[in-house]
Amino acid sequence: MFSETPDVWVLLPSTITTSSFSPFMPQLIDLSHTVEDGMITYKGVPAPIICDYLSREASKQIYGPDTSFHIGKIELVANTGTYLDSPFHRYADGKDLSELPLESIAQLPGICVNAQNKSAIDADSFSGLELKGKAVLIRTDWAKHWRTDQYFENFPYLTAAAAQHLKAAGATLVGIDSYNIDSTVTGRRPVHSILLGAEIPIVEHMCNLEQLGEQSFAFHAVPIKIKQFGTFPVRAYAVLN
Repeated sequence: MFSETPDVWVLLPSTITTSSFSPFMPQLIDLSHTVEDGMITYKGVPAPIICDYLSREASKQIYGPDTSFHIGKIELVANTGTYLDSPFHRYADGKDLSELPLESIAQLPGICVNAQNKSAIDADSFSGLELKGKAVLIRTDWAKHWRTDQYFENFPYLTAAAAQHLKAAGATLVGIDSYNIDSTVTGRRPVHSILLGAEIPIVEHMCNLEQLGEQSFAFHAVPIKIKQFGTFPVRAYAVLN
């Protein structure tokens, strides 16, 4: 039950339940794919191997018959699942994952830009939008092809002009729900080069961006703090305001 004063709501201890807090909890939207054993993220890159280092059954020999633990082991390429690129991914002297300020990858005001049904996403997709200091998430709906052969082919991407616009507009981070933020027709990667050269992290292989709509949100995509590493999977998510 609630006790009301002119400016304060008080939740009395006798009435506290899990459901009591639900009106006050922000809504979280998971924007990440699940990483699974044998899953291919990028064509030609090996899938992760997920297995036991210490199984529950084996652990009983260490802890006792009624006490068991599981210690897992995973072997994966950094570019697996939904992942974040730091400048070190592209540039040898760029900031690696351990050097990224949290302010550049967490609690960022976000904007979701609808770019469905576009192949080459150009600067005009961002015309008139306030992007300074924001995580700019580009919705293509290509995630619907995840775990299919179609995902690797004819996917939407940003043009160099779009990347220049995002840089000039002061975007803090850029994400996309597609196979690559760059075209892979040639070996050039102008979008990675422009954004990471400006210390703007990139998040690729996102999903569920359609759930954001035009709502305001805060974006989080924090990888493990690893030295001399440019890329790593993240649990990307949005907190709706």
